[in-house]
Amino acid sequence: MGERIAAVDCGTNSIRLLVAEVGADGALTDVHREMRIVRLGQGVDASGRLAPEAIERTRAALADYVDVMTATGVTRVRMVATSATRDAANRDDFFEMTRVELGQVVPGAVAEVITGDEEARLSFAGAVGELSADAGPFVVVDLGGGSTELVVGDENGVQAAYSADIGCVRVTERCLPGNPPTAEQISAAREFAQQVLDEAFAKVPVDQVRTWVGVAGTMTTITAVALDLPEYDASRVHLTRLSLAEVHQVCDRLVAMDHDQRAALGPMHPGRVDVIGGGAVITEVLADELARRAGVSELVVSEHDILDGIAMSIVNAA
Repeated sequence: MGERIAAVDCGTNSIRLLVAEVGADGALTDVHREMRIVRLGQGVDASGRLAPEAIERTRAALADYVDVMTATGVTRVRMVATSATRDAANRDDFFEMTRVELGQVVPGAVAEVITGDEEARLSFAGAVGELSADAGPFVVVDLGGGSTELVVGDENGVQAAYSADIGCVRVTERCLPGNPPTAEQISAAREFAQQVLDEAFAKVPVDQVRTWVGVAGTMTTITAVALDLPEYDASRVHLTRLSLAEVHQVCDRLVAMDHDQRAALGPMHPGRVDVIGGGAVITEVLADELARRAGVSELVVSEHDILDGIAMSIVNAA
């Protein structure tokens, strides 16, 4: 058996684990993949602090992940914490919690906050790993709970990257309180997304891009709904291509639904029910802008993202 490593990605909305075995050639084979919705960023946009109950939900999930790491023989671990923890006043409480939990696997291990640039590079490496270089240049969009990373690159690596201060939780909390949202609320959400993404596109030129790759839970859920899956199936979602017309169709449906209608969708994770509308609005603005700026005509959705990039970075650091 080869060495086993663990990657943990802790975002604003979810915490995810990948345990992988490292082959002789450095290639990774999945041993265990898991995602939990913990809403670490609950209310942080308004209060500037991580809620104690949100830290506790995250701790409980991480404790379970530590049990998996121990049972599968993990010897190296890297945990990356993204948007919600970057700005929180009580971030030290969160990091101390991760030190206690991860230290049971590898003494001294602790979560690390990475810059938006590194977040984008890790997402890019994970997302394009299985795509043909001929399809490049790529724009990889990692649409999270509190931030959205845009990164442009090709087989030679990253050329430009930007972390935009917008995500499905942030848009929902700020603009979409209605159940279902009103036309005015949806319009305000689109305006907010447009404004923030215009800044992002000013920093990340996409005019040469040939392929749009979308990663993370909003994009994969939108795809599963578009495919009309009875329940979520990562193998069906991975590398699915949606035309921009299909993207608009499913996003318009999701935004217009009320809570119960979204909850009744087979592939919808309970923790995404309340924030998928905000994610759908951002996705539609992205689709419009990439069509206009680069002539992109479809979205390729990848199940491989920053989590795979984190795992690859452990191997490359050896």
